[in-house]
Amino acid sequence: MSTFEFEPAPFIPFRDKEVIKQCRAIKREDIEKHSNPDFNIQVVKDEDLTFLWFSDIISRLKLASDANKKIVMIVPNPWPGYRHVARIINECKINCKNFWGFAMDEYADQDGNIAPESWEWGFSHAMLKFFYYEIDEDLRPPREQFVCFSDLKDINDYSKKLADQGGADICYSGPGWTGHLAFLEPDAPELAAPLEEWKTFGAKIVTLSPFTLAQNSLHGCFGNSGDLCAVPPKAATVGPADVIAAKNRFDTHGITVGGSLNSWQRLTTRLVLHGPVTPLLPASILQTLKTDVYVTETAAMNIENNWDIGY
Repeated sequence: MSTFEFEPAPFIPFRDKEVIKQCRAIKREDIEKHSNPDFNIQVVKDEDLTFLWFSDIISRLKLASDANKKIVMIVPNPWPGYRHVARIINECKINCKNFWGFAMDEYADQDGNIAPESWEWGFSHAMLKFFYYEIDEDLRPPREQFVCFSDLKDINDYSKKLADQGGADICYSGPGWTGHLAFLEPDAPELAAPLEEWKTFGAKIVTLSPFTLAQNSLHGCFGNSGDLCAVPPKAATVGPADVIAAKNRFDTHGITVGGSLNSWQRLTTRLVLHGPVTPLLPASILQTLKTDVYVTETAAMNIENNWDIGY
């Protein structure tokens, strides 16, 4: 069989062909193995992933309520599923007055203006609609304890507010197509720096990767349509320093396209869990930290060619 060698397109952020080849070859049975014992990778059933995540949120809120202690969480991209968390809070009468929730990211326009809470497709709007205001008023925390980027007058206020609360007790996350963590993009000029400097960055306004625009254009809130122009070009995001300072991290891998077997995350998962720790794969920083990682069976599937499926 003849060979055809080529270089990855120059706009692809992480382009090390040998590393990609090695990660592409990682089998389902080997994906849980890692040299850092504090980096705990588990493969779970697809239907269990959201349950595990929501159970972790609820258990932390309940334990904090029972102990009358503050609990600080960095919570990711909101979606209607958060209503289930709120329902359990309400049914179990979990007092969330000591809960501080920090939204992980939010869209911004070409000039870096953060999307307002009133923008229907924004993360702040959804976080408040599907989570905060679904909690019974006598149980929910004061509004100022639910920190959205749309609340900020200065992007630097985010990391300061978080640090003032002693940092996050838990940071929830999951990688994007570029390997981004939150909206920490590998190709954002605002984040261009060697690893050790990059790790010191707090919250920033960043330019979104074309890959992230493509990924998010497939989201239901933008019509599942590939409408690239519907997705704003920039975003506000937590910084690497905010994630590193968290006392615990909970990372999930299980995104598919419309519930099919198609998933851009299958390779990304292998790269960020087993590739080099580099700003070119931002979520790879978790390999060096105490992190619980949950990978669905679909995401952990062997990467094999299949002409019968196509797109």
